[in-house]
Amino acid sequence: MGGILTTKIGEPDAEVWKFLIMPFMSGLVGYGTNWLALKMTFYPLEFWGIEILRIKDQPLGLFGWQGIIPTKAAKMAGTCTELMTTKLINVKQVFSRLEPGEFSKVMEPGLISMMDTIINETATSYVPSIWEFLPDNVRDECVLKALEESPQFLTSFMEDVKEHIDDIFDLKHMVIEHCVANKQLLNNIFMECGDKEFKFIEISGFYFGFLFGLVQMIIFYFYDADWVLPAFGFIVGIATNFIALKIIFEPVEPTKLCCGLCFSFQGLFLRRQDAVSEIFAKVNTQQILTTENMWTAILTGPKKENFFDLLRAHTLIFTENLAGGLKPLVVAGVGAEKFTKMKEEIAKRTMDELPGVIHYSYDYTTLALDMEKTICKAMKGLSSAEFEGVLHPVFQEDEAKLILIGGVLGMGVGFVQLFFLF
Repeated sequence: MGGILTTKIGEPDAEVWKFLIMPFMSGLVGYGTNWLALKMTFYPLEFWGIEILRIKDQPLGLFGWQGIIPTKAAKMAGTCTELMTTKLINVKQVFSRLEPGEFSKVMEPGLISMMDTIINETATSYVPSIWEFLPDNVRDECVLKALEESPQFLTSFMEDVKEHIDDIFDLKHMVIEHCVANKQLLNNIFMECGDKEFKFIEISGFYFGFLFGLVQMIIFYFYDADWVLPAFGFIVGIATNFIALKIIFEPVEPTKLCCGLCFSFQGLFLRRQDAVSEIFAKVNTQQILTTENMWTAILTGPKKENFFDLLRAHTLIFTENLAGGLKPLVVAGVGAEKFTKMKEEIAKRTMDELPGVIHYSYDYTTLALDMEKTICKAMKGLSSAEFEGVLHPVFQEDEAKLILIGGVLGMGVGFVQLFFLF
């Protein structure tokens, strides 16, 4: 490469500083490519660029990029749910902790207002000539009768809910739906669980890059070919990403070094199993597996018809018991057919209004299910191989893409060094 190097070793006017900064430049390349690779794992949440010639569920398009996790939010959320439902929690077992009697008590304030409105409006609509002339104490007695019947209604209903929870609640659908609708939720889980590992990936890029830079400096000093800097930039970009990922997840099991005489080594992420378990459980239960989200999923999810069939069966029994005392009076006034329709209306209104007061049960349900403690304890008990599956899927499928992108960026910096520094 004629003219690029003006001197060789021993010549006093050698621009030694250009070579001395090469390891630092290489370290910055390693840091920068690792930092960018992490950012490209999580961001942007939606595709940035012109979305043409892009394979379905792949982050890279011909002219643009979408974060790997946001691109595969449904698949990643499904993997998380698979882990939870097969290794961490048993949905039926968790819901069995609900005490129907206690559930009925916490719902009472909402039921008082709900039943008062339903009875008054239904009676006024179907039997106005009778209801309007009844003394206030008789009307109040009807509402009190409803409140007396409500605990039995809710208790038997919740017993059925516990028994058939798998038929009315689709946990996997709920998690995927939330994560796809708000991709940052899934990012939060992985970013908080792998916070220390991601910081290690960034900073280790500098150290590994610096070491490679020393080799690069020596080779380029004695062999000043044009391709050395871009080639080493490519190698640094690839190697720093590759080595960092390997150190985080491998070895899976504690491995003795020096025949056990020195110390045992294990992937950095795997060594933090207890701490990560606490973070994973907390983030999931506070952002996705909330009581509100679970009830919403039951009421609006793909199995909602099963839930409302269950609710209808119990509501009809409740209405029969509630209206039983008024039956002779109402039948005499408007006939048996209209009385039957009135019962149906009360049942329908009860079904429609109950979801609106279910929030009264949120605090008790959260306490009773105790999801955070359950998930945390189970996760701490996973084997190292099972635990690896919590974070590794973030990188595993597109690991090669991230490493290659690091190499390309490193090569670009190598060209910059070549033409602007030398």
